[in-house]
Amino acid sequence: VQLVESGGGVVQAGGSLRLSCAASGRTFSGYGMGWFRQAPGKERDFVAAIVWTGARTYYADSVKGRFTISRDNAKNTVYLQMNSLKPEDTAVYHCAATSQYYSNNYNDYAYWGQGTQVTVSS
Repeated sequence: VQLVESGGGVVQAGGSLRLSCAASGRTFSGYGMGWFRQAPGKERDFVAAIVWTGARTYYADSVKGRFTISRDNAKNTVYLQMNSLKPEDTAVYHCAATSQYYSNNYNDYAYWGQGTQVTVSS
């Protein structure tokens, strides 16, 4: 599975962005999908995940109520809608695919995109 993220950019605090992750290669619909982020000098952190049917979603406490993950299996795309952005959300955001139903552990994800930069100014 090849993954390509888009939609990052610079936004003021309180603003919104929608990230997209386009998948190609193997059957996209069979994979659980996740978003992770990594700020400079920090570890890669779990942000959100969605099971392959789209029926269940999971979020890190830090983004719950502000971010929404969704997927369109017909378009081989997963999205991350980010609202009420804060400066601490600044990071490179990566999408990833796992053969597991769900995971918040980056070690369980076999396929990764290159990432897209999100910068939130105060």
